Amino acid sequence: MTFVARETQPDPDRHSAFYDGVLTKRFLAWIFDLVLIAVITALIVPFTAFTALFFLPVLYLTVAFFYRWITLSGRSATWGMRLMSIEFLDRQGQRFDAGTALIWTIGFSLSMAFILPQILSVVLMLTSSRGQGLTDHVLGSVAINSPSLR
Repeated sequence: MTFVARETQPDPDRHSAFYDGVLTKRFLAWIFDLVLIAVITALIVPFTAFTALFFLPVLYLTVAFFYRWITLSGRSATWGMRLMSIEFLDRQGQRFDAGTALIWTIGFSLSMAFILPQILSVVLMLTSSRGQGLTDHVLGSVAINSPSLR
């Protein structure tokens, strides 16, 4: 697989190796991230003298938001995505910067808050050539197999 220029996203027809298995890897990374966020949240609870139990869903959503934003800002991948060797690229084919990661995280959080955007996102991932979800389509971002690990 030879894709050197990072000026645009890899074409799914000419560079299909970048997209092979990404949908499954994204799902597994999402599960890993959910568990990790739950563990981080559970570790925070004792430091609040257990009062966080009264607002646990809000704490979990806050931890999830900052976890995604910070990890996507760093290497354009959450720890689950890194484990699965996938990363995001923006519409120019570059890794996410902090601003793009923030906007993507807001979009992801909003789409997860309502059932119809969740369903639409899954349908788009299953039917689009690049496997892009709703937020990916809006931002022009794409998840690919990480070229740095190949």
